Amino acid sequence: MKFLAPVFLIAWLFACGCASHRPGEQLVRMGDEIVIAGQLFHTGTPVVLWTDPGGFDAYRVERRFAPLDQSDWTATTAAWTKNGLKDTNSPNRYGLRQKGLDPQELDRVRGGAWPLAMLRERIDQFVLHFDVCGTSRQCFNILHDHRGLSVHFMIDLDGTIYQTLDVKERARHATIANDRSVGVEIANIGAYPPSRPGPLDRWYQKDESGRERVVLPEHLLVNGEPPFRTKQFVARPARAGPIVGEVQGDKLAMQDFTPEQYEALARLTAALCVALPRIEPDYPRDAQGKLIPKQLPPEHFAAFHGILGHYHVQANKNDPGPAMNWDWLVERVRELMPSSVRVKTP
Repeated sequence: MKFLAPVFLIAWLFACGCASHRPGEQLVRMGDEIVIAGQLFHTGTPVVLWTDPGGFDAYRVERRFAPLDQSDWTATTAAWTKNGLKDTNSPNRYGLRQKGLDPQELDRVRGGAWPLAMLRERIDQFVLHFDVCGTSRQCFNILHDHRGLSVHFMIDLDGTIYQTLDVKERARHATIANDRSVGVEIANIGAYPPSRPGPLDRWYQKDESGRERVVLPEHLLVNGEPPFRTKQFVARPARAGPIVGEVQGDKLAMQDFTPEQYEALARLTAALCVALPRIEPDYPRDAQGKLIPKQLPPEHFAAFHGILGHYHVQANKNDPGPAMNWDWLVERVRELMPSSVRVKTP
């Protein structure tokens, strides 16, 4: 009977979960996960990772949309130099979150192995952008291929979230906020002075029902079709517009984001606020509790932990524009967060 002991031991270990998977067994993502320090976190909405078919990989050196024989780093450097782009000494469009690390911590993470606990101590802001490109595909083209920049997330008009980098990386998206923030580019053609609406009249047209819809320029179509994951998708602003408001002291007009984008943004934000709890589910407010629609003073910016716009970081930026429905977003984020970590409305 002694020979049975190892058998019983193996069975016991298997039952305890120590050998619950067979070698070579494929694990399948559910399709709503984002990656933070190599770990997966659910959002409850479709997410395309940089490793997925159709994803956008900001770790790659070559340009994504250049002809393959002209896409490597040598050709990219030559093209960027010709176009006057400086700081092209590295093929990486991202960096290491090294600010504030002591020598031991820096040595620990320099290879990319960030413990989640360390990352949670250092990330406390989520910066919202509109991309002024109109689609996430075009946004990645401009950032990665032409400007040598990066962002962690993009949200397309149909609400699809694209993650291009692990959140552990220092993406190049918001200057002084890069060391402590996560960034998202929301597909939208942007905000303009009401007297000079720019491309709004071309991008937004009314259909037979009188409702506004996005009409993409021909050069953004792929094989004659919009580049959305949702087939036959019709992109419409969540609210009738243009919406006019003041940003950085200037009056601007823009069309609203789509309902699908708002819901995806809320779910992404809620996931980040739970996984990285120093990001508080609130936006910059004045003494009366109202949104501050301009760059924050240095001391306010340094002390702020939460969701903010690019215009809160830099005086020369106006994204995510006057249409961003901050109150709806914060209320929805708090609703989605577990009650055990939910923050009360001020």
